[in-house]
Amino acid sequence: MILGKVVGSVWGGKEAARLAGRKLVKVRAVQFPPSPAPVEVNSGDADVSLKQSLLVAVDELGAGIGEYVLVAHGSRVRDLTIGADVPTKVVVIAIVDSCHVEGDAT
Repeated sequence: MILGKVVGSVWGGKEAARLAGRKLVKVRAVQFPPSPAPVEVNSGDADVSLKQSLLVAVDELGAGIGEYVLVAHGSRVRDLTIGADVPTKVVVIAIVDSCHVEGDAT
């Protein structure tokens, strides 16, 4: 699973039939510093470092830009959360209000 921040939405003029009507969001993973100190991530934090790479995930929870989310990857997660007929394996499974990480989270 990945803790990340929603940085945008994805829109398309054409899409796979089984993606029709589903919200797609762009997510950047949180970059945790390599230190033993605990890290706090709270909704509204602007000073959290993010990785440059992007994930695109199906979001059935309605996360907005700037919110932190938990993203899971895999067919089992997809099957249990949004259905086996969806042609992706990357799914937003939670909107995160706060997170406390002890030590090195990388």
